[in-house]
Amino acid sequence: MGRLIAVSNRIPKPNERNSAGGLAVAVRNALEHQGGIWLGWSGEVSEGSDAPKITETRWNNVDYVTIDLTERDHDEYYNGFANRALWPLFHHRPGLTEFARRDMAGYYRVNQLFARLLTPMLLPDDVIWVHDYHLIPLASELRAQGVKNRIGFFLHIPWPAPELLTILPNHARLAANLACYDLIGFQTRQFLDNYLNYMRDELDIVMDSHGRMEAFGRTTQAGVFPISIDTEEFIRFARQPKSSTCRRLEKSLEDKMLALSVDRLDYSKGIPQRIEAFGCFLELYPDYRHRFYALQIAPTTREQIPEYAEINREVAEAAGRVNGKFGDIDWAPIRYVNRSIGRAALAGLYRSARVGIVTPLRDGMNLVAKEFVAAQNEEDPGVLVLSRFAGAAHELKGAIQVNPYDTVGMAHAFKAAFDMPLDERISRFRPMLQHLCEHDVHRWCRNFLETLSGQRASASLSSVA
Repeated sequence: MGRLIAVSNRIPKPNERNSAGGLAVAVRNALEHQGGIWLGWSGEVSEGSDAPKITETRWNNVDYVTIDLTERDHDEYYNGFANRALWPLFHHRPGLTEFARRDMAGYYRVNQLFARLLTPMLLPDDVIWVHDYHLIPLASELRAQGVKNRIGFFLHIPWPAPELLTILPNHARLAANLACYDLIGFQTRQFLDNYLNYMRDELDIVMDSHGRMEAFGRTTQAGVFPISIDTEEFIRFARQPKSSTCRRLEKSLEDKMLALSVDRLDYSKGIPQRIEAFGCFLELYPDYRHRFYALQIAPTTREQIPEYAEINREVAEAAGRVNGKFGDIDWAPIRYVNRSIGRAALAGLYRSARVGIVTPLRDGMNLVAKEFVAAQNEEDPGVLVLSRFAGAAHELKGAIQVNPYDTVGMAHAFKAAFDMPLDERISRFRPMLQHLCEHDVHRWCRNFLETLSGQRASASLSSVA
């Protein structure tokens, strides 16, 4: 296989290794091993410019190529179609979906821009790996430029049920765009089935037993490749001497148990419902008052989008209501932190927690759930409370699985987690850790790229690749 060409909406800075997430670590390792290019948006917006700035940086055998977006492109491509049409719809929130043809045009225009920028850089044996919902049309734009290389696509968020996808006026065009990829990867079997059912019911296209189909004049392949974490690295982070952040937290806990949640501040994460469930828990089980703290870490993102300002207000008000009703002069049950925490410090916080609570309303995978498990003390592990609607629920069977819409059910789950004896905690934890050690992000990366390049016979149609 030739060079690896990775394309994503955002890319990490070459020297930001300690703060980079698992995906960035895995893709960077593959790029440095094979040599290649990583192309994406710089995160910067050029004011009033029709010729955005392009920056190239070479670092450890990799060319990092970033492009600034114009204000118009950022508004229409990123804030508009990607995050006000695709994101809410793919997370089963049709009521929040806003479709504007101007935004759709911007979405395709930026994908065309990426394709025009990338095409002259390609060599005939390069393999291209495109990431996430921002760039669904990229392969079709590259094919229009005459690119014949192998191109794979991985979707990091859910693929919606057919009846939801068809809400989009351009749903058939998106399906045709996906068919331009040689390999399409999904997080779970359910998301793959949603895609297959759409192709069969809407377009009369059927996949064979090896994950291949003929669609729009091309042969494409689809499969399940559940993303994971760098398990060994996270275990190492958790075993390091505790950071000052972790020491300050543990000192403030005194003898109280910690229930920890870490989410990006997004309406898909179920944070208000989780806080309401803690209020229900304190109502049903008053003996637990003054016995725990629930720490919610939720850094703000996408602040220019009105729905995100609203969820910030909603979470703060929910925490205020629970604290106002059940708090005391020396104790408030909910601690809400609206900023980012570094990965190494997070590992220590996970290890300090008796309970990890990951209850999204809908999620592609949710790597926080996997990080929480990897960070635990093997001799005294915490308990994971996990939404059945997170992709991770298909793998982490030792978690207490809950319906995040059922606040009473979650309240009972919190009690079960706080009360769980050590032997049960260990018996639930060990198989999950073993699974994460065997199915880490490097295996995910290797499986996808080997399938894309033809070194593996077919895509995985099972729930775990």
